[in-house]
Amino acid sequence: MKIKILAFVLVVTGMMLQSCSDYLEKAPLGTETDQNFYNDADNAVLAVNAIYDVSAWDEGSDAQGNYIPHNYMFMFGDIMSDDAMKGSSPSDFVALKELEEFRADAGNGVVLGVWNNMYIGIFRANTVIQNLPNATGIDDNLKDRLMGEARFLRGYFYFYLARVFGGVPLFEAPVAPSEIDNITRASLSEIYAFIEQDFMAAADLLPFKSQYGSTDLGRATKGAAQAYAARVAMFQVGFGLNGKTWNDVQAMTNMVINSGEYSLMSNYAEIYETEGENGVESIFEIQLKESSVEWGAQKVGSTNFVFQNNRTTWGWGFNNPTQDLVDAFEDRDPRLPCTAYADGDIVLGTPQAIDYPAENETGYLNRKAAGIQPLASKASGQNMRRFRYADVLLMHAEAAYHLGDEATARDMVNQIRARALNSSKPKGSAAEGDLSYPAYGAGELDGALPEVTASGTALLDAIYHERRVELAMEALRFWDLTRTGRYMSSVSAEIATNAQSHSITDGVTHPYPVCPIPISEVNDWGLAQNPAY
Repeated sequence: MKIKILAFVLVVTGMMLQSCSDYLEKAPLGTETDQNFYNDADNAVLAVNAIYDVSAWDEGSDAQGNYIPHNYMFMFGDIMSDDAMKGSSPSDFVALKELEEFRADAGNGVVLGVWNNMYIGIFRANTVIQNLPNATGIDDNLKDRLMGEARFLRGYFYFYLARVFGGVPLFEAPVAPSEIDNITRASLSEIYAFIEQDFMAAADLLPFKSQYGSTDLGRATKGAAQAYAARVAMFQVGFGLNGKTWNDVQAMTNMVINSGEYSLMSNYAEIYETEGENGVESIFEIQLKESSVEWGAQKVGSTNFVFQNNRTTWGWGFNNPTQDLVDAFEDRDPRLPCTAYADGDIVLGTPQAIDYPAENETGYLNRKAAGIQPLASKASGQNMRRFRYADVLLMHAEAAYHLGDEATARDMVNQIRARALNSSKPKGSAAEGDLSYPAYGAGELDGALPEVTASGTALLDAIYHERRVELAMEALRFWDLTRTGRYMSSVSAEIATNAQSHSITDGVTHPYPVCPIPISEVNDWGLAQNPAY
C-alpha cells in the first residue's frame, strides 16, 4: 500500500540523514528540500493542487505506475441505500454487492481503495500544512488561502473515512518514523472534533467564491468550508457526539445563506449538465477535464461516469436507481426525469436501450451521471458535484424544525419545491439528436408540488422527503439514513441484521454502521477491527 511505502521512504531518509550528518557541515546549495520548496509561490500552489488531485481519483495509475483505485463515493452514498442497487450484470464487481448487503469482509477491495486514497490525500495535505507556514517570499494572502485549502481538503478526506470506518488513525503531520509502530485509531468523537476543527480553520482562511478569478473556480471557498462544517455538525447531532446541537448546524448554514454568494439555479434540469458547472448553486465540485488520456498521471478526466452510464452505449451500468426511489417522487415532479431514466427514454439526444435484467438490476439508470461519450471513455470531463446550495437550504430547514421554527422550515422546503416547478424537461430528451431543454406544455404541471403546509412530525417527514427527491443519486442518501437512525428500517430484514452486527453502538444514540478496516492495515499496524469483521 502507498501509505506503507511512504513510511518506508521516511525511515530510509531518516537513516540517510543520520549517517551523513558527520560529513555535511552545511546544507547543500541549490538543492530543493521540503523546507525551501514552498518558498516559490508556484511550487506552493502545485503542492496544494496535488491534494485536490486525490479527490478526483477513479481508476488509473500514478507517475510511478502504481495502480490507483476509484474513490467510490457514489457506491457508498447511493448503492448502500434504498435509492440504488449495484447494477450491471450479477457477476460484475461482486465486491459492491457484498458492501450493499453488509456482507463484505476485510479483504474487500473497495474499502481498501478508499482507505489508501484518503490517506494519500491526508499525507499530501499534512506535508503542505507542516511546511507552508515557514515559507518565505510568498504573499501572506496567498499563504493563508493555500493553508485554508489544505485544511479544507484534509477535513474532506477525514470526513469520508469517518463515515465509512468510524474512528481512524489521526495524523496532524506527515507520518514520522517514530510513529510507525505506535499507530492507533482515534475515537469517533475525537475524529469528528478534528474534522470540524479543520473546516472551521479553513473557513477563517479562505476567500469567498466571488473573490476567486475565473481560472481558480472550483477551489475550496469560505462557503464550502462552512457548508461542510454544518454537515459535520449535523452528523454529530444525529449520533449524539461532542455535545453538538441544531444551533450549531443553524449557525453555519446561516453563514452560507447570508453570504449572498449562492442561489438556486433557475432550471433544475441544468444542474448536472455542462451549463451548471461551477454555477450559482455550486458550493464545491471536483474539477475535471475531458482528454484522450484515460490512464496514468496525465489523466484529467473521470471514470466516475463510465461506471454509471448505460452498458448498451459507452458505460458499465452500475448504480441503478430503485423502483422505491422512483415511486418516492410526487406526481409530475419535474425532478424525476432529471434523476432516473428507463428503457426507451432519449438521453442527450440518444435513444436508450437498457438491457434489463441481464445487465441492469432495476430497469433504471442515473440521469445525473449521464453524459455524451467523451474522447476516451475513462476520461469524462463532467465535474463531480459534491455540495450544492439546495442541500444547505434543506439542512437549514431541518435545523429550524428541531429548534421550533416551523415557519422557516416550511419556507426553505417550499423554495426548493418552487424551483423544481420551474424546471424544463431534461436536456436532449425530446428527439434524437436534439440537445435543447424541452419546455413543459401550458398547464402540464398545474397542481404539481403544492406548497408544504404541514407541522409537527409531518413537517419533518416532508423535509426528509424533500432531501430524498431533491438530492437523489448524489451520494447522500445512505448518510442521511444513518445519521437520522432510519437506515435499518429502510432495508430488508437480512441486510438490517447484517448492518446491526457491523455497527458501533457504544457512545452513540443509535447504531453507526461501518465497513471493515482493510485486513492489511489491521495486520501491519495492529489496528482494532470494526465490529464482527
